[in-house]
Amino acid sequence: MRTDTLFYQLFQTFHTLLFELTEQPVAAAAGYEFVSVEVKEKAFRFDGVFLPDTVEKPIIFTEVQFQRKDNFYQRLVAGISLYIEQYEPEEDWQAVAIFARRSYDPGVLKHYREFFASNRITRIYLEDWLDRKTNSLGILIVQLILTSEAEAPEFAKQLAVQVEQETTPLQREEIVEFIETVLIYKFPKLSREEIQAMFTLDDLKQTRYYQETKQEGVLEGMQRGMLEGLQQGQSNLILRLLVRKFGDLSEESRSNIAQLSPAQIEGLAEAILDFTSVTELDRWLQENK
Repeated sequence: MRTDTLFYQLFQTFHTLLFELTEQPVAAAAGYEFVSVEVKEKAFRFDGVFLPDTVEKPIIFTEVQFQRKDNFYQRLVAGISLYIEQYEPEEDWQAVAIFARRSYDPGVLKHYREFFASNRITRIYLEDWLDRKTNSLGILIVQLILTSEAEAPEFAKQLAVQVEQETTPLQREEIVEFIETVLIYKFPKLSREEIQAMFTLDDLKQTRYYQETKQEGVLEGMQRGMLEGLQQGQSNLILRLLVRKFGDLSEESRSNIAQLSPAQIEGLAEAILDFTSVTELDRWLQENK
């Protein structure tokens, strides 16, 4: 699963989430702007950077790790050093390393032990949050990301009910779309019917995905047990994911995606998780014509 993209979207949607995970007061999130920053020399891109509105607050660098990398801290500290060199910020800095599991943390390195001792680098293990009772929708979506495939459908249904009860229609559309995106990333091989089964119909009708597929005549076809339009609906879903990840696509890319077979669309759905640029997408499309 392409977790850096997911968590970038998650931090964008739930601005207090990082502060909840580090068990700080939610009010501490006030005055921070969440952005994506790339340092040029080695093309190191942080999963997210929280920029403060005053020099009295620190810049907060975040990195999310869903597998073990022994050089994780070397790359993190090197990236921060390059950022400081290139942008010359007045603010102090902190870093939050977010690991899915404790076993993915390579451990404190003697070269950086002062950073850990002073809490300049804070470590979070998402598995510690998996069974916690919470009313935070951001934390609940994190739990959905970590939930096993067997438990995810029921978890998603319960989460959708909570979203419907606790949010305004505008908030509900945004959050349900986000949950849908998480499920698509988490279960790229699931059919549309299986994804839809994780929501109530009322929730689904609020999403852009429902409206787009309805306009194409796909949803009505499904309700009648027909298969016409299925490929077009899958293409639309892939396009939505790609636009969300890279911004607008060229007409050539859109045309090539529309001509993919169902098997190729399934392959592209898996490949999306590893794409880091539109160039990689175009290369994949050329190789799979």
